[in-house]
Amino acid sequence: MGKGKQNKFKERNVASYKREAKVIDIRHGRKEPLIVLSFRDFDRNQGQGFEEWEKDQILALAIEKLAAICQKTVGQATAEQIIKPYTKVGFPPNSGFVHPRHVLPDVIWCSMHIQGKECVIGYFEDNIFQVVFLDKDHEFWKTKKKNT
Repeated sequence: MGKGKQNKFKERNVASYKREAKVIDIRHGRKEPLIVLSFRDFDRNQGQGFEEWEKDQILALAIEKLAAICQKTVGQATAEQIIKPYTKVGFPPNSGFVHPRHVLPDVIWCSMHIQGKECVIGYFEDNIFQVVFLDKDHEFWKTKKKNT
């Protein structure tokens, strides 16, 4: 390959890295980035794994819902209650889970219901939703049943 073609190829690759993040204009003229998912803090020792959710036929639904939130901003997803932040900072007192050592203690935990009681649990770090637990039995933030 000639030198000219090599340089053109390099320029095209460099240009692809310089793309700006996709943003949505919202009412007040600000630009807010869309939600991005991360499994960096995923805890494989608590809750369920992907294989179990696949066996129970909820993994595909979870991925569909997670893909859909990537088309929204944090403000949109929380306003529409697709992702619900818990009102208290810190780990829930009656949780069936233990706070993972690799997650900071002062995060605001959030849940995203998949169907019924099945939830994806995590927290936001700017516009990045850090997925930490798959909770098919609603054990992360245990609540008393109403009217029982």
